[in-house]
Amino acid sequence: MARRRSKVVGSKVVGVAAFLALTVPAAPAQADLDDMMDVLFDPFVTTAGAFDGEAVFDATAWESFLSTEHWDAALAALAEPGPAVGFDFYALLHDATQKWIDSDLGSQVNGVINTLFGSTVIGNGIDGTQDNPDGGDGGWLFGDGGAGWASTTDGVAGGSGGAAGIFGDGGDGGAGGAGAAGGDGGAGGWLWGNGGHGGDAGDGPTAAGLPALGGVGGTAGLWAGEHGSVGQFGALPGGITGTVAPPVEVSNGWFTNGDGQVVMLRGLNQVYKIPPYEPSAGGFDDEDAAFLAANGFNVVRLGVIWAGVQPEPGVIDYEYLASIENTVQILADHNIVAILDMHQDLYGGAFGGDGAPEWATFTGGLPNFDVGFPFSYFVSPAQNHAWDAFWANTPADGIGLQNHYALMWQAVADYFKGNENVAGYEIINEPWAGSHWLGSLLGNPYFDTQQLTPFYNQLTEAIRSVDPNKTVFFGPTTLEASLPVPTHLGTVDDPNTAFSFHHYCMVNALFADLSFGCDWNADVVFANAMDYAQEHNIPAFLSEFGATDNLPTIGASLQAANRYLFGWTEWAYTGNDITSTSPIDQALVYDPSQPPIGDNVNWDKLDLLAQPYPQEISGTPTSLSFNNGVLSFAYSTDRADGTGSFDAGSQTTISVPPSQYPNGYTVNVTGGTVTSAANASVLTISSASGATSVTVTVTAKP
Repeated sequence: MARRRSKVVGSKVVGVAAFLALTVPAAPAQADLDDMMDVLFDPFVTTAGAFDGEAVFDATAWESFLSTEHWDAALAALAEPGPAVGFDFYALLHDATQKWIDSDLGSQVNGVINTLFGSTVIGNGIDGTQDNPDGGDGGWLFGDGGAGWASTTDGVAGGSGGAAGIFGDGGDGGAGGAGAAGGDGGAGGWLWGNGGHGGDAGDGPTAAGLPALGGVGGTAGLWAGEHGSVGQFGALPGGITGTVAPPVEVSNGWFTNGDGQVVMLRGLNQVYKIPPYEPSAGGFDDEDAAFLAANGFNVVRLGVIWAGVQPEPGVIDYEYLASIENTVQILADHNIVAILDMHQDLYGGAFGGDGAPEWATFTGGLPNFDVGFPFSYFVSPAQNHAWDAFWANTPADGIGLQNHYALMWQAVADYFKGNENVAGYEIINEPWAGSHWLGSLLGNPYFDTQQLTPFYNQLTEAIRSVDPNKTVFFGPTTLEASLPVPTHLGTVDDPNTAFSFHHYCMVNALFADLSFGCDWNADVVFANAMDYAQEHNIPAFLSEFGATDNLPTIGASLQAANRYLFGWTEWAYTGNDITSTSPIDQALVYDPSQPPIGDNVNWDKLDLLAQPYPQEISGTPTSLSFNNGVLSFAYSTDRADGTGSFDAGSQTTISVPPSQYPNGYTVNVTGGTVTSAANASVLTISSASGATSVTVTVTAKP
């Protein structure tokens, strides 16, 4: 895998940084920086190329260094013709620092300073060795971390790169031996610096028989810097085997099936948040799946909990995965696919939520103020410390938390890679920015660009090490998922991904009976999601909305989803949610352990959700609406992947739930013909010869 740096530089702080961002153009070439360094330090360098210690105290040398002529020459070094058109302050200062550290004079002066302080203040960390694999840390003021040792021993991981202090680059992780992980990159200077790249894994199977994973890239500095890239996962001798074609993949910004048809997914969330974390433990069974299918739903966002998958460090509970697989099969028996959602709220059970196991929860000894979901996010020092520890890849049992999470996801993807009824994997639900939450809310892009995007790339690589086919879903932070503010996520470097976003109207969240402004709120949230999706040519998917029995609030999301042609999964199928502000009101079926009949169902909500919609489209959708019992849908016959058009007679299927049309319906089609029986619950349309577009109108009979 090619090494890369995140395209977006970390957040600038205070007004000086904002000024620099406006006035400083792009970085010069390295050769230009070297020329400038030569001019800057010529007064202090002997003809032999070494620093002249006496010149430091030589008034003539200092006068020359400070002279107008000297600085004109230094700046002119950047004005030479060539590709350089700007000025990179970090590269300049880092280069100057390294020249100083590497010089004889710098070594002597730094040695005196370090001795006086009793620690390494200025200096680079030493590179790792076989006996001491991890690179040493750089000086706590200036200096780069040392590189991790590259292993050549089977089963032995590469060393981790050392961390920089305040200013400097983290060391790169070392490559792993055969079947062993690459070392993690060291953290860049906490104020200013680039994270080290993760080391590549060695080819060959691990003890678990899976590919070894590359090391995690190091974090970037708060002021400026770039997160290190994840190392390449190792290859197995026989390659990746046992995979199947998934029910949907991403093609040119749409979900498509194996026939190239655009697929629209609509359904519900089903997440069981308490031990044993299995949907079946709450009573979800075949009756519930049949109820969903009968009302036209074709997908369930199915909750999987980290604490259930990995109850102990390095331990995968395959009985738990088997229970999830059983629910996937129950859904599949009714032609419903599953999106496996690694769900979390409030980080984990230690804070009254769900997600991380206890062993992966670091509180720093800080107090936890449990004031309920979602308010604990804002006021709990212990929980925010736990999130910060996760984003910093803090070791647990000798392995970083993100490494554990990646290994967990690798095991899940390997388990389900051959399951044709799993539509995709959602990396994490509503990630929280930890102590960066306020900056993120105020528009600081640091967390999104320098921590969350690299994390998504790392986890996608872990999944792709065993499953190259299924769609990977990822989304914005908790706040961006709920508020009408744009995300600053960068690019997740895999074309078969989807942007999973949420819409919760804040007026309704605060005042259960109100829906004022929810239409406007939806317009902004959906437009932001569309902007990101179009920029990256991937689908946007509304994976959560609702959590209320306020029907106008739900309706605002549904109307927006139709306008933007987004699929969705409403929250939620059941109630009794430990982190919901309205655990009963959110439910479609109140108690899944009882049949979904009578007063166990919120029928008004079902009537709103069970709308007619196209499911498999032989072409590309162009418009969709449903108002007052009238479905209006149009599509072109062009293939979504841009490879031509569907042949005449190609079929499009439309779900028409009987509950919406108790007396039947009429259909008006241009550019095609109806090929299904009258009043069928699945309407089929065949395109006419020569048609480039098809329009369908379904109207309820009085």
